[in-house]
Amino acid sequence: MMRGSFMRTVRLGVRSLLLHKLRSALTTLGVLFGVSSVIAMLAIGEGASEEAQEAIRRLGSQNVILRSVKPPEDQASEQTTRVLTYGLTYEDFERVEQTFPGVERAIPMRELPDEVRFGSRSLHPRIIATVPEYQAATGRVVHEGRFLEEIDDRDVANVCVLGYEVARHLLPFQSSIGESVRIGSDYFTVVGTLLPRVRFESDRADPGEGITGEVFIPLKTGRRWFGDTILRVRSGSRDMVEVQLHEIVAEVDLTENVPFVAAACRTMLEREHTQRDYEVIVPLELLLRAQETKRIFNIVLGSIAGISLLVGGIGIMNVMLATVTERTREIGIRRALGAKRRHIVTQFLVETVVLSVGGGLLGILLGLVIPAGVERWADMRTIVTPTAPLLAFGISAGVGVVFGLYPAWRAATMDPVEALRHE
Repeated sequence: MMRGSFMRTVRLGVRSLLLHKLRSALTTLGVLFGVSSVIAMLAIGEGASEEAQEAIRRLGSQNVILRSVKPPEDQASEQTTRVLTYGLTYEDFERVEQTFPGVERAIPMRELPDEVRFGSRSLHPRIIATVPEYQAATGRVVHEGRFLEEIDDRDVANVCVLGYEVARHLLPFQSSIGESVRIGSDYFTVVGTLLPRVRFESDRADPGEGITGEVFIPLKTGRRWFGDTILRVRSGSRDMVEVQLHEIVAEVDLTENVPFVAAACRTMLEREHTQRDYEVIVPLELLLRAQETKRIFNIVLGSIAGISLLVGGIGIMNVMLATVTERTREIGIRRALGAKRRHIVTQFLVETVVLSVGGGLLGILLGLVIPAGVERWADMRTIVTPTAPLLAFGISAGVGVVFGLYPAWRAATMDPVEALRHE
């Protein structure tokens, strides 16, 4: 009996909304855009955050990366020699590799500024002299061929591995494997190509130079042909710079040991270096920071989108209050025919919930379309989590109940006699 009475009340509420189709449709727009904005903004924020975290993971969450950094000009000018000496040394590498507990292996790396040429094409990429373990420790992906091997370093072979950008520029219409490219004044045989890697904040080119990819050569080959001193000629002036190693990657055995190894590296470098010519990058710290940023970002985006739902709820309340005033006589007649207050409350709550839920369902559809459009047309990754539509729909239904209570209560508490007299 009660179920039949409730269903009649629902049908009456829906019929009342259909009498004013345009007004009902416009009322749902606030909830519709609020729900869609919640889903779309959370999807965009989730996608951007996931890309950032994935980039950090590719650096190796169990790695500690030491980088050479050129000291400020005022510190560099204090050196009395004509050669500017700074950065990591082979002694630093040996300390990290041999004396730090928890370090499974350490990989040295040195950058060599020079021209890479194939035929008439040339560019100035980052020429990196390193060891074969560099690829496994940094998670670099081979695109074609192979990476450096132990025999290459042992024999001081003139072989190289091209980064994807370099291979695409020098040999755009053919495979680079087996070809000879000139690095500086010597020729190197290409044995492989790699996909691009994640950039560090410190990967900034000097004025007039650009970072246009990478070329890898064996570490011993680099020392043999290029030495430890780099001569740069700019606008008629000569700069001599001596950097033994530009990067050391320490691969840690356990994730929980990463903070201790990072702290030991910082302490060692502070003790051994008289100037701040280094930096320590810990991808695990960056990952944790990115996850915390993601949480804050989602809260901010959700709050902004939630305001749209709040505005939509206020719009529903405003329309329902106007509806109560318009239907005062109808309410009086229903009360005179025996309708109780709960019947009036149920009727008006049904109308507000139908408006909010209808807007919520349409908002979910629009909220799923917007991220797909952003991903296709803006080339930006978006991720719609299952909780986003459920959260948005739950909030929209709650908005209907919360903002419909006062109009329903006002309609139910009307004096039936006064309502019947209303014109």
